[in-house]
Amino acid sequence: MSDHDPLPVGTMPDGSPILEARLEGDGLSVAVLSLGAVLRRLDVHGHPMVLGRDDPHDYIEKTPQFGATVGRFANRIAGGRFTLDGIAYDLSRNEAGRTHLHGGTRGFSRRNWTFAEVEARSLTLAYQSADGEEGYPGALDVTCTYAITGPGTLRATLTARTDKPTIVNLTNHSYFNLLLPPGGFPAPPIDDHVIEIPAESYLPVDEALIPTGTVAPVAGTRFDLRRPTRIGAQAFDHAFVLGRETLSEPRPVARVTAPGSAVALTVLATAPAVQFYDGTQLPKAGLGYAARTALCLEPEAYPDAPNHPDFPSATLRPGETYRQIIEYRFTRETTR
Repeated sequence: MSDHDPLPVGTMPDGSPILEARLEGDGLSVAVLSLGAVLRRLDVHGHPMVLGRDDPHDYIEKTPQFGATVGRFANRIAGGRFTLDGIAYDLSRNEAGRTHLHGGTRGFSRRNWTFAEVEARSLTLAYQSADGEEGYPGALDVTCTYAITGPGTLRATLTARTDKPTIVNLTNHSYFNLLLPPGGFPAPPIDDHVIEIPAESYLPVDEALIPTGTVAPVAGTRFDLRRPTRIGAQAFDHAFVLGRETLSEPRPVARVTAPGSAVALTVLATAPAVQFYDGTQLPKAGLGYAARTALCLEPEAYPDAPNHPDFPSATLRPGETYRQIIEYRFTRETTR
């Protein structure tokens, strides 16, 4: 056994072991679970940056996708239905019985992945999603690679290949707070965190948080985050539009700072949109977290894309490879 081998930390309901592997280097300490390919811990120079649970079993039933790799389709699909190549598909409806959210009842976040490769500064997990799982067509082979690529920088690379036409939209669902105490709990509010998202447009949503189909300019609205903006007590759970294409290399999609924190977070990604969620619903998890004590920045395809012909396609076909890169870059910030 090498120093990098994953170690058992819990057990799935079917008896299979939940494993954990760790990465260290360039000021980062990272812990990843086989369950959900979860980024369980991300510390910068010893300071925690993400919400995580000591008990890995909490990730099976309790946590709202803390640190998980989310799929087969991140975010929401209206009515749990979509049509592809003239065939209608019904998905599991795991949000109020009417919406398909983050891949369904178990999605990818409550499945036990396999550690395919573990090295000192990178690790790769794999998962095989069966044809028909959660209602999706096609068997899907998925990988998630976490790698420390430089000072304060963690890169997640997500790939997928299918044997039938299907839809794919993968992301990481970490909850960030730059002012977490040692141990990560209790988490203070993020109201004073300052966010910047270089998006000219956003996707308005209806009462079920489903995009209306309009791509609206942020100018003159509270969604104009092109300049550093205090988050405050406003409710954010919206997709910000960065473009229409998935890029080959990541570009900055968000920057977060906080008064009193010595660290700034820049998120870079290849996806055409980023969902900004301010953690308003965290108390519903029953884990002792108050509302808005962490935020999510989820690079992804446009939500509900299969039901909006004008949105960029999220379709993956046999012979193609889905690839999404998300990079978390932590830099020193002058304490204010």
